[in-house]
Amino acid sequence: MRFPPRTSRIGAAAALLSALLVGGTVATGTADAATASVGSICYGSLPSQAYDTLELIDQGGPFPYSQDGVVFQNREGVLPSQSNGYYHEYTVKTPGESTRGARRIVTGQAYEEDYYTSDHYATFDLIDFGC
Repeated sequence: MRFPPRTSRIGAAAALLSALLVGGTVATGTADAATASVGSICYGSLPSQAYDTLELIDQGGPFPYSQDGVVFQNREGVLPSQSNGYYHEYTVKTPGESTRGARRIVTGQAYEEDYYTSDHYATFDLIDFGC
């Protein structure tokens, strides 16, 4: 079981675009902080451990850490604002770390709306599965 359930790739693109763009420019106001820190990363540029995490998410686990799959609160306000429960987080193992480390994948409810962070939620990149 995938947390959260997915819809469609087109839905994810539309949701992200509507959250990030207004009339062809980045939205202004309170969304600036969130949209300024969301970039993009090509699927092929992810660390190999991120592929393992994405595969586990698709399979519904089992996950290596009890915190995997919990609701991500977006307290930092980096991701587009959504209702509570929209985002879920998963650990991306970091070689040589004795703890969970700083790398995560945060999923949104839209299909393939997966974000990667290597710096414990300071910045996020939307994973582009098409490159």
